[in-house]
Amino acid sequence: MPIPYSTLITVPELARRDRAGLRIVDCRFDLRDPAAGRAAHAAGHIPGALFMDLDQDLSAPKTGKNGRHPLPPPEVFAQRLGELGIGQGTQVVAYDDVGGMMAARLWWMLRWVGHLQVAVLDGGLQAWLAAGHGLETEAPIPEPVLCPLQLHDGLRVDADYVAAHLNSAEMQLIDARAPDRFRGENETLDPVGGHIPGALNRFFKDNLTPDGHFKQASVLQEEFGALIKGGDAHRVIHQCGSGVTACHNMLAMEVAGLSGSRLYPGSWSEWCADPARPVAR
Repeated sequence: MPIPYSTLITVPELARRDRAGLRIVDCRFDLRDPAAGRAAHAAGHIPGALFMDLDQDLSAPKTGKNGRHPLPPPEVFAQRLGELGIGQGTQVVAYDDVGGMMAARLWWMLRWVGHLQVAVLDGGLQAWLAAGHGLETEAPIPEPVLCPLQLHDGLRVDADYVAAHLNSAEMQLIDARAPDRFRGENETLDPVGGHIPGALNRFFKDNLTPDGHFKQASVLQEEFGALIKGGDAHRVIHQCGSGVTACHNMLAMEVAGLSGSRLYPGSWSEWCADPARPVAR
């Protein structure tokens, strides 16, 4: 039996992996140009890779109150996975070209619906190309399968939970946005600048080395341990602008062996949509 991967997979490991029971998913997406990821996939992707779109596949419609990338109903997401040939026992490998920023969202969502054999390609598309591997433009045609839904809803919390625990030792928020946006400066994506009171800032890019690979597990363990002062990872709630880059921090903690943290999917874009919720700057 092939070794299952549940956090990261390296380019050499993917290259020698038997393609039977494997689904590679291209998650490239540009917030400034939502059509760019699909166009990039069509222009060239890792051989056999399918495409999943952040807006269409990994999010539900926006209402103006539920954030910029609300989660789709789990049964709808599971059905989409089945259409792409992702079923029980399928090893999924997600990649992008922005250090795992988008791929980590798919990683978390698969775990949310009970599919644990999912990993992010360490170094992404750039590492694949740097190793001398090529791309293809042929669009694979997956054979649909049944994707069983075993919802792990304990992996997330909602706005009411966050509001009820703002001053509680039971919760430590970690905000994955860039430091300036965390401070309430240069906010171009959401109508209100600032952060949720009590949150700590850990820019998701700090999880990476200069070449775009994840830092060593020991380094991540030391850095996150210092951030939460050696506290219990189960207290940690990850958030960002819209529940995407927060998944990167959660993945980094899992790589570091700090398991048990959770996600606030609505994140800042949902939180700030209600003027009654407090804002810190």
